[in-house]
Amino acid sequence: MRDILPDIERWRAAGDAIALATVVQTWGSAPRQAGAKMAMSSNGKIAGSVSGGCVETAVVEAGQQTLTTGKPRLLHFGVTDENAWSVGLACGGTIDVFIEPLSAEIYEALRDAVAAHRVAALATVIAGPEGLLGRKLLLLDDGSMAGALPEDAVAAARAALSSGVSRRAAIPDAEIFVEVLTPPPRLVVVGGVHIAMPLLALAKTLGFETILVDPREAFANADRFPHADRIVSKWPDRALDEIRLDPSTAVAVLTHDPRLDDPALMTALRSPAFYVGALGSTRTQEKRRSRLLEAGLPQEALSRLYAPIGLDLGGRSPEEIALSVMAQIVAARNPKRPSVKRDSRDG
Repeated sequence: MRDILPDIERWRAAGDAIALATVVQTWGSAPRQAGAKMAMSSNGKIAGSVSGGCVETAVVEAGQQTLTTGKPRLLHFGVTDENAWSVGLACGGTIDVFIEPLSAEIYEALRDAVAAHRVAALATVIAGPEGLLGRKLLLLDDGSMAGALPEDAVAAARAALSSGVSRRAAIPDAEIFVEVLTPPPRLVVVGGVHIAMPLLALAKTLGFETILVDPREAFANADRFPHADRIVSKWPDRALDEIRLDPSTAVAVLTHDPRLDDPALMTALRSPAFYVGALGSTRTQEKRRSRLLEAGLPQEALSRLYAPIGLDLGGRSPEEIALSVMAQIVAARNPKRPSVKRDSRDG
């Protein structure tokens, strides 16, 4: 949904009617998973994708019909192995796509949740009585809701939000699709140093939202850091409080200056950020740990620190160090395999 929001906003501002298609289930091979979306405007514009092949053509036609009738539809596409490539599937399979007029009330609540970096579950009735079909409920991570559905649907939304997994579920007399929407991972880099340049570029390539924090505008500016989505020219503790670190955020502290590093680490290590790392040699880290403990940081919080930062790939150039840092961040974000901490780094 996030990738098509700018298009939807433009179309709404122009007064266009909009239909939304959502993949609610796949079987076999499919290039887009459940939750993938495509938006269509009344003047023929398209954003997003549900498959990548001829299924798109059929979905667009159905979307235009939905804009005319105002009635949601659930479409089922079955694909044989022989015809799979022509419809964008790598091999035989099926996909179900739900098409509906855009619900302004729920859309606006969802848009605001995305902008606020919130986790949410969006439940939609995809099969059932005409009066219920297409109705929605948006459940946010703080328990607040927009829209209304029967209690069984609310319970299913809560279960999906808790598990973090989108699901299709049956409720009395109807069927719903609950899509769990999570914010994109963020990388907050403290320090506009040389290593930060390839690090932010690599993070951007991997789909991270990128934020650079440094009160020194000569170091942190758009000319030096074109890959930063946002540059915050404030002292790190104030900046990190403003950014509101959450479980989808990684923090890399790179300045080598205790006046900047220590306030950043005091804030980041007390936050729910899934990763906090700091550049520096083993000797530098020992001195840093002593200062943080003396400043009142609990040992439990300090134990979360990845320091020296990055996996031990043996590299020394800024680009190689950036690769080692992003490799460690990816490992920390996907904990099926243990994240390896470095045991040495000069600096």
